[in-house]
Amino acid sequence: MKGPVLVFDSGVGGLSVAQSLRQHYPDAAMCYTCDNAWLPYGLREDAALTERIVSVCQAAVDACQPSVLVVACNTASTLALEHLRQQLAIPVVGTVPAIKPAAAISQTRHIGLLATRATVARPYTQRLIDSFASDCVITRVAADALVVEAEAYLAGITPNTERMQAALAPLWQVVTAPTEHPKLDTVVLGCTHFPLLKPWLEQLAPAPLYWIDSGDAIARRVAQVVAELSSDHHDGRCYTTAPAANLTAGLARYGFKAPQLLNVR
Repeated sequence: MKGPVLVFDSGVGGLSVAQSLRQHYPDAAMCYTCDNAWLPYGLREDAALTERIVSVCQAAVDACQPSVLVVACNTASTLALEHLRQQLAIPVVGTVPAIKPAAAISQTRHIGLLATRATVARPYTQRLIDSFASDCVITRVAADALVVEAEAYLAGITPNTERMQAALAPLWQVVTAPTEHPKLDTVVLGCTHFPLLKPWLEQLAPAPLYWIDSGDAIARRVAQVVAELSSDHHDGRCYTTAPAANLTAGLARYGFKAPQLLNVR
């Protein structure tokens, strides 16, 4: 099947993944869907959320007719990837925190994991650490407030650096304070919202750091599962599950059209 790449997220965080995909495949058509009616996913019960994710993605696939679905959300990937692969007739690519590439680049073997509370605590995160960074010190910092700042940024509101600093304070403390561990030199952006704030993160950081996200790895995986990506006229369609006119200008910066309401059964 030759169709666009469909990127799905609970909110606008998946736009960071869409940006990486466009950098790798500038001629590929792309659609975007966010389930903003149920944002944030981290507060939902797992069984109901899994059912919801499958329903929204099925509706988005019906509307977009893609060649591949990219689930650009750690929570949705953890809960629903296998269900989606059983339900859909197209390849499904998920998202996991970029522990493996961070371990490959860190020189001091001390890595920060900046993510939401749900991702920081989930067993699959520990399995990634055990598999790919067992020789590293991992400092985990839950920074859910950054999701709010990223959503506001796409709605045209400048990120509040005071709120960001408060959320990042536990990470900065490890970066600057002397400890028995080697100096932290690499930070995994373990939520797809966070790369949207990277210019502010770099500015606020008290020392130079390597910032690693999942975008490039996802783009490489898409190439592995899809032989040819469509460049047809469907490029740039966007679907939301609740009215989102305030996101139109922000979506346009990432190459997407004004959002249309998705009919979810």
